[in-house]
Amino acid sequence: MKPSRPDSEIQCVDLFCGLGGLTRGLKTSGINVAAGFDADESCRYAYEVNNGVKFFHEDISELAPKSIENLLTRNGPRLLAGCAPCQSFSKYSRAGRSERYIEKWSLLEVFGRLVSQVKPDLVTMENVPQLVDHKVYLTFLESLEDYHIWSEVVECRAYGVPQTRKRLVLLASKLGSISLLKSSPDASLDSSVYACIGGLPPIQAGGVDPCDPLHTSAALGALNMRRIQASKPGGTWRDWEPTLRAACHKRKEGSGYTSVYGRMEWGAPAPTITTQCYGYGNGRFGHPSQDRAISLREAALLQTFPSDYRFIKPNESANFRVLGRQIGNAVPIKLAEAIGESLVHHVRSVRQSFQANDGSESSGPGL
Repeated sequence: MKPSRPDSEIQCVDLFCGLGGLTRGLKTSGINVAAGFDADESCRYAYEVNNGVKFFHEDISELAPKSIENLLTRNGPRLLAGCAPCQSFSKYSRAGRSERYIEKWSLLEVFGRLVSQVKPDLVTMENVPQLVDHKVYLTFLESLEDYHIWSEVVECRAYGVPQTRKRLVLLASKLGSISLLKSSPDASLDSSVYACIGGLPPIQAGGVDPCDPLHTSAALGALNMRRIQASKPGGTWRDWEPTLRAACHKRKEGSGYTSVYGRMEWGAPAPTITTQCYGYGNGRFGHPSQDRAISLREAALLQTFPSDYRFIKPNESANFRVLGRQIGNAVPIKLAEAIGESLVHHVRSVRQSFQANDGSESSGPGL
């Protein structure tokens, strides 16, 4: 199902667009997304079929600013959106704790360069919270010296995302002061695992729902099946008998990883959905009541993708590694909607301020 709301006066290009989580949220909030760019060709089908927006398979580091400018030709504020992959800064990545790995994740600098060259009226970025402690982020901020900037680590659950997920959100504007709208007090009321995935048909480990090829769960070996059968929702591997514990659990450095091989709880939010969320041993990704890891569809729902969002072509089988990475990397749509609504509100407020001050229909620069 494609979004049906009319285009806003804001026009946007989405860099590092992936499966379209950010694009979908921006469109739902009323922003006209002209195109999405990504280096992963396998994202094309999901991006285009669900959003009705052109996908360009491009290496963003080699993207010419003219390619973006040619797409932003209508009157009105121009928005450049980009969520450059920075998993090396994630708490799940030991490699990202060293400065020498920053060069591997220079795509944020590429985004900053494109901002400096295209000079859009508006910019938004979403990324991992740990990014703020690294030089690459300070370099990116330097590309925004002509902008009013708002940035903050956001608890996504406050915006209706059923996860304990925190993300760095940045909004920048040449038009005036800007900020993310405050969340609704009711937004997190139904942010439980049960409210999100409790109604899906049961499947077995290694099984697939015949009506939905994305509702498929990775197979479990005999030992991991015994482990999940011994796991309690919200519990840890310490609940197991000693013979089930992995070698890493018996070492001192492994004693703190209590969420590994854990089950989710029906009445609580899910943990952060990562690129390896389909693996029972990769975190607290065990289903609350069924003896399996969560399915790819359940992961997508926890990322607030609509239940009818299509990720694979008809008659195509789901690839856990590819789709797990794409779903885990996506901007949760509920968070993307909040970002889009904040941008639309900002532009309307600036326009109204200009009109009130000069008493005319002139809407000011970029409006």
